[in-house]
Amino acid sequence: MVDAAGFESVAQCPRELHQMMAAADGLGSIALDTTQLNMSVTDPTAWATAMNNLGMVPVGLPGQQLVSDSICVPGFDPGLNMMTGITPINPMIPGLGLVPPPPPTEVAVVKEIIHCKSCTLFPQNPNLPPPSTRERPPGCKTVFVGGLPENATEEIIQEVFEQCGDITAIRKSKKNFCHIRFAEEFMVDKAIYLSGYRMRLGSSTDKKDSGRLHVDFAQARDDFYEWECKQRMRAREERHRRKLEEDRLRPPSPPAIMHYSEHEAALLADKLKDDSKFSEAITVLLSWIERGEVNRRSANQFYSMVQSANSHVRRLMNEKATHEQEMEEAKENFKNALTGILTQFEQIVAVFNASTRQKAWDHFSKAQRKNIDIWRKHSEELRNAQSEQLMGIRREEEMEMSDDENCDSPTKKMRVDESEADIEDCAGDPVDPGLHSAALAAQAYALKEENDSLRWQLDAYRNEVELLKQEKEQLFRTEENLTKDQQLQFLQQTMQGMQQQLLAIQEELNNKKSELEQAKEEQSHTQALLKVLQEQLKGTKDLVETNGHSHEDANEINVLTVALVNQDRENNTEKRSQGLKSEKEALLIGIISTFLHVHPFGANIEYLWSYMQQLDSKISANEIEMLLMRLPRMFKQEFTGVGATLEKRWKLCAFEGIKTT
Repeated sequence: MVDAAGFESVAQCPRELHQMMAAADGLGSIALDTTQLNMSVTDPTAWATAMNNLGMVPVGLPGQQLVSDSICVPGFDPGLNMMTGITPINPMIPGLGLVPPPPPTEVAVVKEIIHCKSCTLFPQNPNLPPPSTRERPPGCKTVFVGGLPENATEEIIQEVFEQCGDITAIRKSKKNFCHIRFAEEFMVDKAIYLSGYRMRLGSSTDKKDSGRLHVDFAQARDDFYEWECKQRMRAREERHRRKLEEDRLRPPSPPAIMHYSEHEAALLADKLKDDSKFSEAITVLLSWIERGEVNRRSANQFYSMVQSANSHVRRLMNEKATHEQEMEEAKENFKNALTGILTQFEQIVAVFNASTRQKAWDHFSKAQRKNIDIWRKHSEELRNAQSEQLMGIRREEEMEMSDDENCDSPTKKMRVDESEADIEDCAGDPVDPGLHSAALAAQAYALKEENDSLRWQLDAYRNEVELLKQEKEQLFRTEENLTKDQQLQFLQQTMQGMQQQLLAIQEELNNKKSELEQAKEEQSHTQALLKVLQEQLKGTKDLVETNGHSHEDANEINVLTVALVNQDRENNTEKRSQGLKSEKEALLIGIISTFLHVHPFGANIEYLWSYMQQLDSKISANEIEMLLMRLPRMFKQEFTGVGATLEKRWKLCAFEGIKTT
């Protein structure tokens, strides 16, 4: 309706207003009171302009939206990612698929006047730069609004900004700014659109009733806490989804292995004899053996099960032989089919060759000749390809054959017979001479290919023989080298043993020489003493005869002489026994005496030598034995044991002489 002044009133058209509200794009959550939109404009399109300023497109009326689709996603549901498992993203970031890319910078957004019940918003000069904003905090639902008129109240602020969405809280300050918290994040973008507008309360021109709005993102702890909670919830959902996916893709666990018992062993033995259950049974048998279930009581059962497994080897070999036979039959069938195809190709090529002769060629048109020529070339190419494939199969078979001539000759004879039979078949058919010549050419080509393959096979055999000869020579040389090394090592060990024996013999010889020299010295000393005694005896006899002493005096002289000789012998023996060459021998005698004293049953020379080596590593067993033999009154040698256990032991006998005396 139009009033007397020619103005259009919104409050008098509730039905049209309802249609306009239903057609709003992306602002379905905005609840507007119809009594608050009581305004009048002079232009016929004023209502469309006002609705565009509020972000709504009325039905049948074109206009500019308050916030374009490039800035805010119509009908965007922020909980969509929570239901579908989409990775948490900021829906306002362009380029991610949820938000269209921003409009080109060269296309300026036209802002128009916004009329409200208590105030009017005037856009800034379009030539001025757009107002700046800070970086958007994560999960931002709160905006900072500065530049408010001094007389602006919370009701006026709510009236202006509730057009952008549901407001949960307004915190107004005394210094002409406030913080507004919305219910959803996308509503903040609509509020940012109002930045730069000049706000005027009513129709007053007072400075306190006007101000330039500056709307910017605000960083609130409540917004950040809610954003963190959502992120943690999405992370939990993502982990749960991944766990479910892993559980779904995880291979099934192997079946549990039952414990060993005689009953289970009997059942397992039956399963081992069944081909369909052998794989499961052999796994159980392996687990039992690895667990250590085999003992003396169950050994027979396990042996029978292992024997069943061994019998399955024969079944497997028979199955393998069957499959190999089937494969050979399939190869033979393929080769026969390929041979038939090649024969038909030869016949087709012969037909084309016969058609190209002048006798039949002149009767074809130019287009027909061209088609026949193309078909002939194509058939020859296919024929050659099939022939090469067949020759490759024959070459592989020939490479697998053995070197036995008896096996090769029947094959060659059969091939010659086949070639002759093919030639006879070709010759017996009533075919044109050109066809016969083409068949002969094909046979010649096949024989040439076979000759080449035989030559290549011969070269391969020669190379194999050469390689075998070289390997045999290398093996022979390696064996010779090993034999020579073993002989050389054995000779070295023998020489070392002989050297040790020679050193021991030399030591014994030196000891014998020293003993012989001592014996010679003793003998010469004894002879000299005997001569002295003989002279004394003669002199004594002469005195007896001249002086006429009695027979008793002569006997006393003889007893004295014998006593002197015995005393001299004892002194020589003591000198021999006490003939120590150095202080080292005295120290060795003391240590050996102490060692044998704590071993009353004696000790063999090896045991004694091993003990002495801990004190003197250069001493030898032969040296210790010679030292013990030089002192017979201190050390004696005894034999213990019988037969193979016979052993020589040295004992300390120095204290036995003291006891007897």
